[in-house]
Amino acid sequence: MFRSSDLPGTIPVFPLPGALLLPRARLPLHLFEPRYLQMFEDVLKTPGRLIGMIQPLPDGPGATPRLHQIGCAGRITAFSETEDGRYMITLTGISRFRVKHEIEGFSPYRNCAVSWDGFDADLGKPEHDPGFCRDTFLDLLKKYFAQEELDTDWDSMRDADDEILINSLSMLCPFDPEDKQALLEAPSLSTRRETLVTLLKFALHGGTNDEVM
Repeated sequence: MFRSSDLPGTIPVFPLPGALLLPRARLPLHLFEPRYLQMFEDVLKTPGRLIGMIQPLPDGPGATPRLHQIGCAGRITAFSETEDGRYMITLTGISRFRVKHEIEGFSPYRNCAVSWDGFDADLGKPEHDPGFCRDTFLDLLKKYFAQEELDTDWDSMRDADDEILINSLSMLCPFDPEDKQALLEAPSLSTRRETLVTLLKFALHGGTNDEVM
């Protein structure tokens, strides 16, 4: 387990729209661009093996996208190489971070100076959601999955721990990047669940604020 003193002041970042990583969750990634293959090889040489996943802001075409202030760092915990030199890797979420500033240099990928302040709970034990009504939540989720033509193992949904269920759905549901950012920035598991419920209802009502309210 990481301690706050183990976390570096600078990390490489991977801006990927719609890709959400949360603490203690796992995110599979397919690396094929040369800059990210180089990043992977460089990160493997570091003690923490950390990559920061972060949402780019929707800037105009052709511009180097600006970044949201908050991302989540993951440790490379598994990888495999394909015959043509690509990598399939798994990141396990360690902690969220706040970008202080981007570091200019000769690296082909982006690096940021970051602060871990305010995210101490990310390094602790799994969270629980005392206000979570699972039956009501699953009824809503079934309607959403039917609308989106998604399938799942409902028995596993009923048995999963609060954090695993809420965070997995936050990562996997096909929400817009800005909605994913809102889920990332939720200060607690209960707040994330409330945000997730709002997004599910919003999708079921055809994306109209009046109907949700």
